[in-house]
Amino acid sequence: MAQSSKSNPVFGFCVPSGLWNMELDQQRELVARVADLGFEHLYTADHVSFRDGSGNDGFVEVAALSALHPSIGVMISIYLLPLRHPLPVARQLATMHKIAPNRMLFGVGIGGDDRHEVEVCGVDPSTRGRQTNESLQVIRALMAGQTLDFAGEFFQLEKARIKPTIDPAIPILIGGRSDAALARTAAFGDGWIGVWCSPKRYAQATASISQLAAQAGRDDVRWQHGYQPWVGVADTKAEARALVAAAMESFYKLPFEQFERYIPYGTPADVAADLKPYMDAGCHIMNLKVVAGSSDDEIAGGGEVRQLLL
Repeated sequence: MAQSSKSNPVFGFCVPSGLWNMELDQQRELVARVADLGFEHLYTADHVSFRDGSGNDGFVEVAALSALHPSIGVMISIYLLPLRHPLPVARQLATMHKIAPNRMLFGVGIGGDDRHEVEVCGVDPSTRGRQTNESLQVIRALMAGQTLDFAGEFFQLEKARIKPTIDPAIPILIGGRSDAALARTAAFGDGWIGVWCSPKRYAQATASISQLAAQAGRDDVRWQHGYQPWVGVADTKAEARALVAAAMESFYKLPFEQFERYIPYGTPADVAADLKPYMDAGCHIMNLKVVAGSSDDEIAGGGEVRQLLL
């Protein structure tokens, strides 16, 4: 759940493949199985028009997910914030807090895997980072119930307000591998979502965030840093590699070799062994995107990985 303490690791599970093609009772049963295995939340990505025009709206999907189970948390990871105006985003957060109170984590990023996706939304890729910083400043204030007058480079707001106050505030986790993303986390985030990095780099990044946050007067944050890997699970490493490689190449339209050094695959024990160093480096939220032979295998394999990491 969103408010778990740092000492207790939190596990998220990516929306099982094929979920939305199932009947409603089957959807509920599948989500219940994920929850019964101890996963605190389901997470989904957010894309407007990725690569070949693919995507899904993160807020619409987490709203639907929250209705499939009475208590499991939901997370967007990550939401392409610079493609949206911060005021309606704050309203969406307030609505999620109403329909699924204390069950949401909000992961945000600036995009970049597909430059055209940013451009086609009318956003300059070269300024999307600064725009995101302004949006986070606005959203933070609105979640706290402030009536906001704001004059920035990208947004001008007069007496902007979102009622009711979101209390407690929905945690915001920042994605991105750059130094700018770490600085953004230190200034505006409750945690960082790492991806495509080594355990050493992970530890360095979170230490840098703490240092930068302390310098900015944010030395009392209860950090909820996370890591979000794709993993392949099967009876053999060769089979697991083939499954996760095909899935990633289909999604990213890039050769698997560009990702492979950071992708655990094999049996659940193989995957857990590769992920344990991130837990040792201080990862609090482990979001698993499990690729396996079926939805049932994804859930079972993910559950085994979670149990081994505990």
